[in-house]
Amino acid sequence: MQHRGALFLAQSEEKPHVVAHFHEWLAGVGLCLCRARRLPVATIFTTHATLLGRYLCAGAVDFYNNLENFNVDKEAGERQIYHRYCMERAAAHCAHVFTTVSQITAIEAQHLLKRKPDIVTPNGLNVKKFSAMHEFQNLHAQSKARIQEFVRGHFYGHLDFNLDKTLYFFIAGRYEFSNKGADVFLEALARLNYLLRVNNSEQTVVAFFIMPARTNNFNVETLKGQAVRKQLWDTANAVKEKFGRKLYESLLVGSLPDMNKMLDKEDFTMMKRAIFATQRQSFPPVCTHNMLDDSSDPILTTIRRIGLFNSSADRVKVIFHPEFLSSTSPLLPVDYEEFVRGCHLGVFPSYYEPWGYTPAECTVMGIPSISTNLSGFGCFMEEHIADPSAYGIYILDRRFRSLDDSCSQLTSFLYSFCQQSRRQRIIQRNRTERLSDLLDWKYLGRYYMSARHMALAKAFPEDFTYEPHEAEATQGYRYPRPASVPPSPSLSRHSSPHLSEDEEDPQERPPNEDGERYDEEEEAAKDRRNIRPPEWPRRASGSSSTGGGSKRGSVDTAPSSSVSTPSEPLSPASSLGEERN
Repeated sequence: MQHRGALFLAQSEEKPHVVAHFHEWLAGVGLCLCRARRLPVATIFTTHATLLGRYLCAGAVDFYNNLENFNVDKEAGERQIYHRYCMERAAAHCAHVFTTVSQITAIEAQHLLKRKPDIVTPNGLNVKKFSAMHEFQNLHAQSKARIQEFVRGHFYGHLDFNLDKTLYFFIAGRYEFSNKGADVFLEALARLNYLLRVNNSEQTVVAFFIMPARTNNFNVETLKGQAVRKQLWDTANAVKEKFGRKLYESLLVGSLPDMNKMLDKEDFTMMKRAIFATQRQSFPPVCTHNMLDDSSDPILTTIRRIGLFNSSADRVKVIFHPEFLSSTSPLLPVDYEEFVRGCHLGVFPSYYEPWGYTPAECTVMGIPSISTNLSGFGCFMEEHIADPSAYGIYILDRRFRSLDDSCSQLTSFLYSFCQQSRRQRIIQRNRTERLSDLLDWKYLGRYYMSARHMALAKAFPEDFTYEPHEAEATQGYRYPRPASVPPSPSLSRHSSPHLSEDEEDPQERPPNEDGERYDEEEEAAKDRRNIRPPEWPRRASGSSSTGGGSKRGSVDTAPSSSVSTPSEPLSPASSLGEERN
């Protein structure tokens, strides 16, 4: 396929300058052929994760503290990926411009692929904005109701916790137990369960693990739970209709009904049968499917070790769904987007995560998330937000702390989140959703444009020049710490008993440090203005001529984030880097 791509580019009869952008080592074959045949094409190679890095991290090595010590050829050969590693490395060196998706991956690529990336090109999303701020809050309530229906069926017979005081956490992605941080999450859940129990907390946490694994069918007990729930619903509806009909007939003749005669013996028998059907002796199942390798599965093995069996005494319940979500599933009939909107917190304590689309998707949907300083998303947010946790972005330190300390920090994040009131969580979701502008392609697309301009300047130096310049204020914007921190203003109170919990009286908003009233929507509008997409000017550098020394144009570029620092986020690259043939 990549060979055909190179042939297509070679047969192009049009004269305009062409930029070919190749992603990952599989597409690198076409890039290498383009350079080998000296095609007049500017090439860009983007690696979203290095092959060797992913394999090394899965092997439980201290990866980031030993990057300069790895014998890359030996490590790739031992893992039988040497041919793929060589292709990836060749593509990185053959490209006019080499990019990665995050600063942490840029460091990794420099040591493993032996070339420093020219530009960091963060991954963006197509953000759909709502016309009113409360719309995504309504979607959260609707999606949460769908999840609650599943929980009612899954925990039938042991539904001794208040669903209105239940929080839904989740982790999702490839089934890479340690790379995705499932090991850290499970350990933190065990510690959180202990804290909630010893403090007699009324909060209950239901933690979902959405990771595809080898299964052969649904768990019979799980299917039975959903069937029992539907049967109870049908019974309640039948009794309700019968009750309503008798009430209507009584009122129609102008008399108050005798409540003792509204339900007859048959109705009570039907309800008793329904109640009897909800009785069961075993605990609710941890896994929704029958696993093929139950005894050696990492998640199930860890759950057995930490003892989270969904007992009545546990304040933390665990549900392992080893299959991607689908709206046609007989168990949990929701798609992934609807499921995320219905949860309260996404937990992604990854050890190896070059970017991290899952926490980014949570942010766009207004759902707080936990990421790490070893993920591209976490590093990007640390650079752009003065106080990430106030905006619902919790950054876990997995680079400079031990595994046990990281588990303790994650437990602290989870427990503090459980301590928030419903109103605090609503305000925090509003702030999280505000960050979606930062992840929009309208903002992040500038880095891809900069990479293309650099590639044109390297491939066609007689026609283009690349001129990095200092970052403008909008390009280095950093979200300030909200004026009303903690998330729920301590001075605000309900002005009347009719004000709902998710509303706030504008007159009751607390003043900031300067004595001015803080307006959340006004601050959001100010932030959106500060990260507006830039204009891309194109300056002429003199009249064009047929001489070889003339320049067709000079290109102003957006800054490269490959040299970003927290104090100077998204500062420009200082040089083009040497040409690689």
